[in-house]
Amino acid sequence: MESTGSTFPKWQLAVLIGTPVALGLGYLYWKNQSQSIEEGTEDDKTELKKKLTEGSKSISIDGDTTKPASSNASSPTTVSNGITKEFETKQFKKLSPFEKSVKYKESGNECFKNGKYDAAIELYDKAIEICPKANNIDLSQFYQNRAAAYEQLKKWNNVSDDCTKALELNAKYVKALHRRARAYENLKQLELCLEDVTAVAILEGFQNNNSLIFADRILKELGLMHAKEAMINKQPVEPSTNFVTSYFKSFSQDPIHKVVVSSTEPKGFLKASKAFKNGQFNEVVASCNEEIESSEDDSPYKLEAILLRGTFYLLSGQFDKSLTDFNQVINHKDADPKLRSNALTKRASLHMQTDQREASFSDFEAAIKLDPENPDIYHHRGQVYLLVEQLDDAVNDFSKATELAPKNPITYVHKLYSEYRQAVNEQDNTKLFAKIEEFSEAVKNYPDCIEVYSLFAQILSDQQQFQLADDYFEKAMKLEPNNAGLYVHRGLLLLQWKGDINEALKLLEKAIEVDDKCEFAYETLGTVEVQRGNLERAIALFDNAMKLAKSEMELTHIFSLRDAAQAQLNVTKKMGLSLASLMSSLPNF
Repeated sequence: MESTGSTFPKWQLAVLIGTPVALGLGYLYWKNQSQSIEEGTEDDKTELKKKLTEGSKSISIDGDTTKPASSNASSPTTVSNGITKEFETKQFKKLSPFEKSVKYKESGNECFKNGKYDAAIELYDKAIEICPKANNIDLSQFYQNRAAAYEQLKKWNNVSDDCTKALELNAKYVKALHRRARAYENLKQLELCLEDVTAVAILEGFQNNNSLIFADRILKELGLMHAKEAMINKQPVEPSTNFVTSYFKSFSQDPIHKVVVSSTEPKGFLKASKAFKNGQFNEVVASCNEEIESSEDDSPYKLEAILLRGTFYLLSGQFDKSLTDFNQVINHKDADPKLRSNALTKRASLHMQTDQREASFSDFEAAIKLDPENPDIYHHRGQVYLLVEQLDDAVNDFSKATELAPKNPITYVHKLYSEYRQAVNEQDNTKLFAKIEEFSEAVKNYPDCIEVYSLFAQILSDQQQFQLADDYFEKAMKLEPNNAGLYVHRGLLLLQWKGDINEALKLLEKAIEVDDKCEFAYETLGTVEVQRGNLERAIALFDNAMKLAKSEMELTHIFSLRDAAQAQLNVTKKMGLSLASLMSSLPNF
């Protein structure tokens, strides 16, 4: 979603990370996630790593801020155990316990500055031992400083323990929270780490980029860990009727479209084909099994049944079963090339969902070699190029698909959309406005094509022509009133345009009403509830979205949102904060 005019605050813990590029197509279940910090060049990664580790190289200890020296450095004012001669004087002995503790702390800071961490710890020990309990703020600083010394020695349990003691004395001590978060990260206690860095970000008013980068990194790592755990026992998800219909619309050459069922009581694949055409999708796999398990070796539709079953396995997130079926068709050398190319194209999308980009493009190439005049291959590869921001390649593929299927409006409008994105990227305003004009003509030429309205509405929203964008979303919803994605996008438009939270919520709730299997709707509504401070409801919505997610990539994304909401809920309860008022006070993008 574009940031211009958005009402969402800056912090990625509370924003929608990605939305589908195109509504109503087979790639609806893919997320065009914003680029990870860790996806840059090697130089970028090195520079970022340097920034992220500065916290341990340039340490802030209370009473002094310094870069630690080499551990071989020496101080003329100290002896080997870190105790200076000053502590033996009569003047020192006359000081109050608190004054003595401050002197010990200052000497500890001096040792720290000179890389004498063990000596610094000994001095902080003495400061803590004699500091009166009534001086709780000072005492918390002493614990935090000792934690800093332990951090230099990588004694992470000690760091955690001392920061905890500091926070027991001063619950909103940002330095201690941040340092304990680093300790938890090194101890692989990521949930606790996320809570602490969330608390830091809240207390800093979401203004410290280093803290936000830290939070983003932990969210990604934690989300991936939780997703891997969840995938072990993940149950198949029966796709919604609208989702299946939209998916197959993007395959104009799919074999299922060419089957003619003449029998009134068909069996096997023909029965599956009839169920498919009647929208009885829950009967398709069983009928395909009937064909596949038939004892008739000369069954004319066995490979078609395997391909169709594999496709439904793909749409329900059963990737291993889907892969087995696609492989069987692809490796059958006597099979019709169009069957094999269709299986290759679908396997390519499976590889993308399992984060195997190289294998995906390899399958597209193999499909083109088998069936070079098939527009579906170029259309779907163009979709992938669009998602990974290879816009020149996307334009080339959509152009080729349009050349091969000039009467297919879906392919044509995706060509226009990719060319528009290309113009934006090149900052070519002449080309940009030309594409908007071509979209206007496409609306007139293809008045019954949902993709024309939805993609044009997204472009108009991007150009801040919000009223016109809303009009086109409304027209699209009249064409497909059960397309949940349209309600979601229109709701997001109203948030961006008017900040109309109530109307946006109605649309998001309606999306779930018309399609209770729309993961995108639950995820988006959950994100909006985070904005409103309704964290418990947001978590419940993310839980629903996770049940519908099909891939580890999707789960990682949703878990990141859920983990962020859970951390914020835990922190606000512990600190007695009102997240709703806090979020409303944040600046916009």
